[in-house]
Amino acid sequence: MPRFSIIVPVFKVQGYLHECLDSVLGQSYPDFEVIAVDDRSPDGCGEILDEYAARDERVRVLHLPENVGLGGARNAGLEQARGDYVLFLDSDDFYTPGLLAAVADRLKSAEDPDILVFDHIRTHWWGRGGPSDASALLAAAGQDAFDLRQSPQYVHLFLVAWNKAYRRAFFQEHGLRYAPGLYEDAPVTYRSMVLAERIVCLNRIGVEYRQRRQGAITRTPGRRHFDIFPQYEGLFTFLEEREDLAWARPLLFERALDHMLYVIARQDRVRPADRADFYREIRSFHRRHRPAGFTVPEGERGTEMRLLASAPYASFAALRGVRGVRGLAGAGKRRVGARASASGRSAWYAAQSRLPLDPRLVVYSSSHHAGVSGDPWAIHAKAREIAPQLRGVWVVREEDVDAVPEGVEHVLPGSRRYHSVMARATYWVNNVNWPGSLVKRPGQILIQTHQGTPLKYMGADLLAKPGARHGYSVPKLLHRADRWDLSLVANRHSELVWERAYPCHFASLRTGSPRNDILVAPPAGHGASVRERLGIPADHTVVLYAPTRREYRRGGHVDRIDLARFAADLGAGHTLVVRLHPTLATGTARGLGLADLHARGVLVDATDEPHVEDLMLASDVLVTDYSALMFDYANLDRPIVVHADDWGAYTASRGAYFDITAEAPGHVSRSYRELAWLFASGTWRDEESTALRSLFRERFCEFDDGRAAERVVRQVLLGETRGPGAGAAVSIPRAADGSARLPQYN
Repeated sequence: MPRFSIIVPVFKVQGYLHECLDSVLGQSYPDFEVIAVDDRSPDGCGEILDEYAARDERVRVLHLPENVGLGGARNAGLEQARGDYVLFLDSDDFYTPGLLAAVADRLKSAEDPDILVFDHIRTHWWGRGGPSDASALLAAAGQDAFDLRQSPQYVHLFLVAWNKAYRRAFFQEHGLRYAPGLYEDAPVTYRSMVLAERIVCLNRIGVEYRQRRQGAITRTPGRRHFDIFPQYEGLFTFLEEREDLAWARPLLFERALDHMLYVIARQDRVRPADRADFYREIRSFHRRHRPAGFTVPEGERGTEMRLLASAPYASFAALRGVRGVRGLAGAGKRRVGARASASGRSAWYAAQSRLPLDPRLVVYSSSHHAGVSGDPWAIHAKAREIAPQLRGVWVVREEDVDAVPEGVEHVLPGSRRYHSVMARATYWVNNVNWPGSLVKRPGQILIQTHQGTPLKYMGADLLAKPGARHGYSVPKLLHRADRWDLSLVANRHSELVWERAYPCHFASLRTGSPRNDILVAPPAGHGASVRERLGIPADHTVVLYAPTRREYRRGGHVDRIDLARFAADLGAGHTLVVRLHPTLATGTARGLGLADLHARGVLVDATDEPHVEDLMLASDVLVTDYSALMFDYANLDRPIVVHADDWGAYTASRGAYFDITAEAPGHVSRSYRELAWLFASGTWRDEESTALRSLFRERFCEFDDGRAAERVVRQVLLGETRGPGAGAAVSIPRAADGSARLPQYN
């Protein structure tokens, strides 16, 4: 008997069917059967299914004699199912890699619950969407089992069949079956959720939910959307027959009304001519089934629900119409207010710009105001230590304010204090560009620290890579870079690249990278304390995996290796630590498996760690593809493995300044098999890897000596003529009063 029975109803999807079935049969977990139900599809679906069944004995095909609809096809598949658990998959959707293995592991750890719920992502014809509305709920569930009575918030999980694994015996015991018509998922989902004694969540994106441009029944206007009423009628008939489920009636009544009101508002579902009838059906349902103890929710939806008790459709339509007018009027007021506010800010900024510059004021920002980190933080920390007379102020966006260290002064972008600081600070320090709306005054000095040594194309070089520069203007980028005065570099390679990629008037300072000071001269025990904080055993070999983003994939995320497999192949005594590219931290990348693996202790997801230097110090080896992190990591003189299985695609889409596979800091793998062998054999730290790293360090760690931040503070911010490190001083033209004499640009 297989562990899983995967039921796939099929009707008029021949263009998508191969992708759907391949996503199932290509899963790393093999113990399943596929029951594909041909619902009398008039296209080539039946033949496609037969071809798959002939090639793979796990596929069984049911050819129905007549079309019975999605619910009936699922029921037909259920009759043939033999697995411990039943999963449903619509035939125009597809599984993400590794889903079934993750489901199997979660079911085992939870000791076979009644229901397991996992996440999904909407895949539009133009590309992937963002995280689902359920992602936060799934993450909050953790590893514990629950029931809906104790945890009613989980009634808000997406009410579909294909994001769950049902224990088949549970499904059979309660006689759960799908009714004909649209919205067939709702009664089965809610009925099963209130009956289940043990529900668990898997915080992992398991299904790519295809949003078809045309042909989706749920987005085709017509009377078929009235099917929602018999679906919920059947659910509440069942609930009202069960006194032991009286607790669930108010909860599901609110969900039913919310669903109906959602449908009536959709232009692609209920036609204007049918809305009065649809509204009357909602009121009829409300009158028949409103349970004792039902509390109308707050907000606009609650206002609509209150109308159902007595108001005719004209009142409901008027409410929606007035709300629309109010919304437009409010938007107009907001636009006028925004213009007035912007005008006020501009006037304030102009007034502040007429005041003298503060020679002791330094303003810092990192990664588009995303917290306090990188080279700017290293410079600020050193300034606080050796130049306390300087006032450092950070620009930090509101969502990252909580992460600002205690005692660090900060302002919010766009605020009055922000404009005051920007107008009066003598020094601007950033690792990316400042907004184009800011005007650099004569006497202000903009210090560009960058975000590491460049491997991939940057700036003007992206003109030859239209995919990589999609969404922003290179001329505007260079116009903002025209304000740079000083560009910090860690090596001559960076100096040449920045002067080529940003053909602007700035001076290159061979200071080294301030953020790398801690890597060159780490505090005693720092790496060990980071390990302890992350829960990593002191005697483990820590493998830091830091992949970069890809421009050839919308959204930038591509899973190049199976993280669960890699963690397992590393074996006992190893801990895999994963650090995603910062631009992928808030997208769907973690939901595709990383968050779940972290929750189960398979690996450590350290993407949210504010200082990547801590992770480098805590690790024994770096595995990366084309991340600039490798140049920083080389300062530690620890092994580096470059996993370059898509180097050709990467360079074609983004471009690179040199071939990292030919001038690597260590061994290069071009397949997962090679990567696993490097670690299994111990080759990752052999003499050849040491020799390669030595050559790499000579070239790219040239100016990093552990005193870069001090050099910037003393020579740039304090105006000392000689900085730390013999032969490493930088030359900055200065006026008689000691201030930097640098070119000024509008």
